Order: sequence, then structure tokens, then C-alpha cells
Amino acid sequence: MDFEDIDFDNIFPDGISIVTEEINLGENNDEKLKISQKIFPILPVRNLVMFPKIIIPITAGREQSKKLLEEAQKKNELIGIVSQKNPNVENPEEKDIYLTGTIVRIIKTINLPDGNTTAITKGIQRFKIKKILAKEPFFSAEITKLSDISPKKNEEYDALLDNIKDLASKIIDIDPNIPNGANFAINNMTKGEELLNFICTNSNFPTLDKQSLLEEKQLHKRAEHCYELMLEDFRKLELRQQIHQKTNKELDKNQREYYLNQQIRTIQEELGGGPESDVEELIAKAKTKNWNNEVEEHFQREIKRLQRQNPNSPDYNIQRNYLDFFTDLPWETYTKDVFDINKAEKSLDKAHFGLEDIKKRILEHMAVLKLKNNMKSPILCLVGPPGVGKTSLGKSIADALGRKYVRVSLGGLHDESEIRGHRKTYIGAMAGRILQSIKKAGTSNPVIVLDEIDKLGQGIHGDPSSALLEVLDPEQNNSFYDNFLEMGYDLSKVMFIATANSLSTIQSPLLDRMELIEIAGYTLEEKSEIAKRHLLKKQQDENGLTTKSFKLGNTELKHIIEAHTSESGVRTLEKRIAAIARWVALQTAMEKSFDAKISIDKIDEILGVPRTKNNSEETSVPGVVTGLAWTSVGGDILFIESILSTGKGILTMTGNLGNVMKESATIALEYIKAKHLELGIDKDLLENKNIHVHVPEGATPKDGPSAGIAMLSSMVSSFRNKKIKPHLAMTGEITLRGKVLPVGGIKEKLLAATRAGVKEVILCEANRKDVEEIKQDYLKNLKIHFVTKMSEVIDLALEK
Repeated sequence: MDFEDIDFDNIFPDGISIVTEEINLGENNDEKLKISQKIFPILPVRNLVMFPKIIIPITAGREQSKKLLEEAQKKNELIGIVSQKNPNVENPEEKDIYLTGTIVRIIKTINLPDGNTTAITKGIQRFKIKKILAKEPFFSAEITKLSDISPKKNEEYDALLDNIKDLASKIIDIDPNIPNGANFAINNMTKGEELLNFICTNSNFPTLDKQSLLEEKQLHKRAEHCYELMLEDFRKLELRQQIHQKTNKELDKNQREYYLNQQIRTIQEELGGGPESDVEELIAKAKTKNWNNEVEEHFQREIKRLQRQNPNSPDYNIQRNYLDFFTDLPWETYTKDVFDINKAEKSLDKAHFGLEDIKKRILEHMAVLKLKNNMKSPILCLVGPPGVGKTSLGKSIADALGRKYVRVSLGGLHDESEIRGHRKTYIGAMAGRILQSIKKAGTSNPVIVLDEIDKLGQGIHGDPSSALLEVLDPEQNNSFYDNFLEMGYDLSKVMFIATANSLSTIQSPLLDRMELIEIAGYTLEEKSEIAKRHLLKKQQDENGLTTKSFKLGNTELKHIIEAHTSESGVRTLEKRIAAIARWVALQTAMEKSFDAKISIDKIDEILGVPRTKNNSEETSVPGVVTGLAWTSVGGDILFIESILSTGKGILTMTGNLGNVMKESATIALEYIKAKHLELGIDKDLLENKNIHVHVPEGATPKDGPSAGIAMLSSMVSSFRNKKIKPHLAMTGEITLRGKVLPVGGIKEKLLAATRAGVKEVILCEANRKDVEEIKQDYLKNLKIHFVTKMSEVIDLALEK
């Protein structure tokens, strides 16, 4: 069934209900006769409240309603019209209708072409349903007639009606939805009750308010309530008109701009390009992407936003750049991993000599990936001195896995937005380094090397190392949020390899997220092998030489390493070989004769005077001990000297020593004083002699506890006036009880000892595991003593 809505246009051209005497009400005009009628058919209507004295058309669509109108017309009966509480109810029950309504007479019925029936009705009197007698075929009820109470103060009532009339005219003037004929109808009304009911019927009040007006029996109160509702309606209309006028002014300006923009757009299209081509290009790129529904919905929202924007506004370019980046990202695009582990092993061995731990870890990852075919990529952190190949190792790993390789330099980065991106509302906003690297790689599973992660700074714009916590957490980075992208991106398939020279400056939460792999410095033999396999050929190619015109033998390479470099890696070694290669290139270009196999003398002539080599034989006097030290460029030996002088047992320390190293000397002296009898030292010497401890190369800062046993041995040697055994070196921390504690950097220290010609080394027993991890070929000429107490050190160190 259709709603019984008012169909003004079909009946009255002006679209309003009217009060008029021109409509023929019938020959007998017998409303007064029929008002004595006891049983009334009840017609529920929607979106309409009927008032007395008003003529209004009602369109009926429901079969029950059409039947009711037909029978009432035949029998010339009056009917009761009531409003539905909820207009959406199709078949109203008693609970769905208001009980107060209006008795009406049907003046005329018209059958419309669409099957509905329109009845022109005139309201006669208000009523209230007393009892519903029947529901089929339509409602019929026993009613109680209600009379209106006229006001006692006619002057006040008349004034109120005049106000209502004036306000109605104002509303008609500013409301474009009210036809012009309404003013004519209002001005021709002479009776106050008819004017009031006419306005109550046709005003834009809610149905509930109109029903309350109908139920009000006192005409004065009905008029007051009506006036209040009209005032509220008038204020809303005034506000709408103000907004409309203001908007019109804006539209005039915008229309002019739109016209000009349309001309620009036409010119751009003629030249090729323009906003339409931008959108089409982006949509075409989007069709090639393999993304999920969430990303697709986000893209569609953003492309619609671009279409709504003015092409000449700054926001248009920001949005266009954003969508360019969005569609350039390799959503759900992955390269296929290579599972040929034997081939990968050969590739790694060919590119890098040594570095067994990292090669083993990569091959393990490939094995698991091959068996499971889906796993979170490991996050590795390669820690080691400069020049050992940490960065280039990332490229080799990418080649072995068959993945794309991207390097991100983090050194000196001090802005969190470099990692997490800027919000796109800022001028010059861009995505963070991570997503830019993904875009550059063109795949969502590349190998990304985070170079120099230990050199991240911290500035006024946040802490980038804290921003990396999400990137490097396998449990979180599957939805990494970049401020520019404004949605999560999956980084779980990316293999991150961080490099660092030191762990001391890296946040502990960040360290906890990474798998640490320490890369120690290269031995003399390893450097020589790397030079033969890689560096020589590289410099021959870069300098336009051949293997016939430029040769370096093993002895010459070892001489370059020992006499002209001092490092853990091979970067300086490459520079020295490059210097020799350039000399050869110069001689070749000048057509001078020279020996293709460069001799040691020629190397010293090209590279300059060789550096002096620390030699363990210098311990030829009492009080001089060879210690082992770790530096950022590898291991080295250092000499600790002590000497006695007349005094009062005062200890003096020189050599640019740190606090920890000074404390080691103090502990050593106190231990000697406490154990002088066991050590065979006269008490008078301790009381009447000052002891001075010095570590040469005073310009170089030195610190750490590892020189503890060397300092104690040096002091005992001076007090007993006995020399330390030649070709002996030592490293270890001491306690006041005379215990020897383990220290770090054992591999570098032992390799430095072999280079210096040391034949025996004293270490703590707890360092035995570190020695076992070193290839025994590198230590074949070295005898290592493991001790736990200082007494053992003294017995081993002093000559008999």
C-alpha cells in the first residue's frame, strides 16, 4: 500500500490546502444533519493532521482506505480522519493511531491513473475515539465530539492572530517551498478560527506538534503554541537564508575560478596532460597492483579526494605526490628466493674470505626457508671494526638469496621522521627511509642494510633509534606505520642487516631485537689472502693494468700489511695497493722500464718509510712487561714499565691512563704489600722506595682492566730486580685476592702477539673457550699458559 500523503499538485495547482466557498459542497449541505451520525468510519492517514474548517485533498493508496472512501461517498456519510504515530507502518493497529482526529465530509473523489484515489475533504469538528467497533474491512468506531473553546479576551486573541498572520506572510516570503498563492489565501480569510487552523495545517511543523495543536481545546492556547512554533520555524528560515546568501557570494567567486580552471584544463588536455590524465594514470597503475581490500578501499578514498580538489591548489600537488608514492610501492610483490644452498655457499665463499659465522647463519636461514617456505626474516646485526666487509656482506647475502639489495645509511641521522616519515600536511613531506628503500627495491622482501646503526644521533625532532624499535621487531613490523603513508605496511618479509662498530651507543631495547654476530679483525694470513683474491684484481681493473704488468707476491703483501697498515680490516691495505698500482700506471704511461713484480724496497720507496714495529724483545731490563691491548683497528702489544726511586712508597702513574687502568695499578701495589713475603719482596723496599708505572705512547688514551696482571708483573720484576722472560706477553684482570679474571678481544690480542714475535702468552683460564674458537693454524707458533692466580703468573713470567 502507498502512503496517504497529500498530493497537492494533482488537486490544487498551488500545492496547499485551502478554505474556500467556491467548491460545491452538495445540494443539501447537510453537515449539520450528518453530525448526528453515531458510528464513523475511521481513516488513518500519514504525514497529515486534519483540522476543522479546512478543505484538503487526501490521496489513498491502501485497498482498505479506498474502499472506505468509496462507501462513504455512496452513503453520503461523514468520516473521521486520524494521524498515524509512525508513518512507516503499512497496516496500522489501534495502538498505531492517535485517538484525537477530525470529522470530515467528502466533497468529491477522483480516481487517478496510477490506481490511487484522491478525495477532497472538508474538516467539520474535532473528535476523540471512544471505542473501536470493527477493524474490517476498515476501522469503524464510536466517537466523542469535541468542541473548541473560544477566548474570553477577544482583543488579545485578535492581536495574537494578527501577529500570526504577519509572521506567516514573512515565512511565505523567505521560504521558496511555499507557493505564492498562500499569501492570497491568508489575506482573504476573515474568520480567526479558520486562519489559525489553516496555518496549523500547512505549516512545516512536525506531526507530533500538529497533533498537540489539534488536541488543544482552547483556541487562545492553540494560537499561542502555534505562534511559538512559527517563531522557531522563522528563525531557522532566516538562518538558512543568511547561509544561502553568504554561500551565493562564495559561489559567484568559485564559479569564476571554475570557469578559468576549465579553460586551463582544456588547454592542458590539448597539450597532453591535466588533472583527468593524472587520475587516469593513477587508476591504471592501481589496476596492476596486487593489494588487499583494505588497501584498495584506502586508494579509492584518496583518488576521490584528488578528483574533488582544485588542480591549482597546493593541496592538489600534495595529494598527487602521495598517490604517486602509494601506487609506486610494491604491495604484495615479492621476489622468489633461491634455494640452491650449495650454490649460495660457493657464492659467499667467492665474495668473502673468512667470516664463517655469518655465512653459516645465512645458509641456516636459507635451509629453514626452503623447508618451511614461509618464515619471518632474521634481523642481524654485524658488529666489528671498520673495513672488515660488513656492508659489502649485505650485497653478497642478497645475491645468494636472489633478492634485491638496498643500503640505508643511518650515520648522523637525528630526526625521527627520517625513519617514520612526515605527515603529508607538511610542505615537502615525504615517506621515511625504510619505505623509500622498499619503493626503490621494487619488491616487499629485499635485503636492507642499515649501515652504521651505532652512529644514530638524537635531535630536537625525536629519537630515530626509538623509531627503529618497530621496524626491527618481528612481532610488530608486519604492520609498520609510516606517517606519510597513513596505514600499515608489512615489513616482516624484509631481511634487515644492521652494521655497527661498537655496541656501547646502541639502545639496549634495540640490541635485544637483533641477532648479534661479531666479526673480528682479520689475521695477517687472512688479509694476505683477501688481497690476492680480491684487492689486487680490483686495483688492476680500476687502474687499467694486467696481471703481467702488476704483480705482488706473498712476502711483499705481508710487508705492506705489517709495515704500512695498522688496522683490523683491509681498507687501508686497499689504499696502499692502489697507491702502488697508480705508480705502475704512471711508469707504464711514461713508457719507463720497471720490474712488474714489485720488490719490498720499491714498495717502501713508493709508500714511504715503514712504520716501526713493536717487538717483544724490548723486555730486556727488569720492570718491562709486554701487554696485549685491543684497539678499534685490531689488536696490538704495549709495554708497561716500572722503576723504583728513593721515597716513601708512593705510586705514580703516567701514560694518559684512564681511571680503570689506574685502579688496576693501585690494586697491584696493594696486593704486593699484602703478599710481600710470599712474593719474596723486602718490606723495607716497599716503605722506602717510590714506584713509577709508565705506559709508552703517552699521547694515546688507554683504559680498561686487561693490563692488571702485566702491571703487577712489572712491579714485582722491579722490586725483585729480575727480568721478565723474553718473547712473553700477558693480558688479564686482577683482584685484591690475587685472582686472575678473563678479558675480551682475545683473538685480536693473540694475532697481535704472533705478529710481534711473541712466543708465549699468559691468559686467564676462563679465556680458554675464546682461544678454541680461533683457527689453530694462526696460533701454531704460540704457546699459551692458562692461569687462575697471580702467583702462577709470577712463576711463569720472571726468569729463574
